[in-house]
Amino acid sequence: MILVDTCVLVDVIEEDPIWSGWSQATLDEWGRRGPVCINPVVYAELSPDFDDPAALDGLLGKAGIEYREIPREALFLAARAHQAYRRRGGERSGVLPDFFIGAHARVANVPLLTRDPRRFRAAFPDLVLVAP
Repeated sequence: MILVDTCVLVDVIEEDPIWSGWSQATLDEWGRRGPVCINPVVYAELSPDFDDPAALDGLLGKAGIEYREIPREALFLAARAHQAYRRRGGERSGVLPDFFIGAHARVANVPLLTRDPRRFRAAFPDLVLVAP
């Protein structure tokens, strides 16, 4: 199993001229190894690009991407990691979703597929990242 960060799916959905090739190839590669999953945070971040949940669910189903809930242990870990980030001087208020995603992968002990590894490495140094 691998958990996928929103940016990777947006690359493919929006056919990003720079990143869509890498993102699609990496999704395909990991799809051959086992489940490719998202969580509620990624689902919510993708939702504005769709007219209704059925459209998003249809795309995810067609792509073979599974939905997994975030365990409570991961929610707790995310809050602690975000608190530590803020204490180190982090000021962006919109980063909490990244902590939910990273903590979920960490607690599930699965790799995280992302194009933005910097914050995940800082917050979860033992998390396995699949990144360019």
